[in-house]
Amino acid sequence: MTVVKINALEIPPQAGDEIVKRFTARMESLADVAGFEGFELLRPTGETETRWFVYTRWTDQAAYEGWRDGDGAANAHAQPEGEAEPQRPVSMGATLLEFEVEVAAGPSGV
Repeated sequence: MTVVKINALEIPPQAGDEIVKRFTARMESLADVAGFEGFELLRPTGETETRWFVYTRWTDQAAYEGWRDGDGAANAHAQPEGEAEPQRPVSMGATLLEFEVEVAAGPSGV
C-alpha cells in the first residue's frame, strides 16, 4: 500500500529561495531509490499557513524505512561537495506527518 510522508518545515520567509535551491540540488539522489514514487516541495500561499511541506510517496512503509535508515537520508542531508563552509539549517523546526493512501484519482492511479 502506498504511503505518504509529509515533512512540515518551519522556514523563515526570507529563506524560501534557499530551501528551493537546496532541494533542487538534491533531487537526483532520489531517482534510483527503491520504492520511491514521487516528491514535491510545497510553498505556502495562503494567509494562515506558513509551513513548507515536503511531500513524498513510497510504495510501502518498508521502502521509506530503507531510505530513512540507509544511506539515502544521510546523503540527502549531507554537505554538498565543493562547499568550504558548512551549510546552516534553513528550517527552524519540522514535524513528520504520515499517511497511507486509501483512495486516489488521477492519471497514475494507485
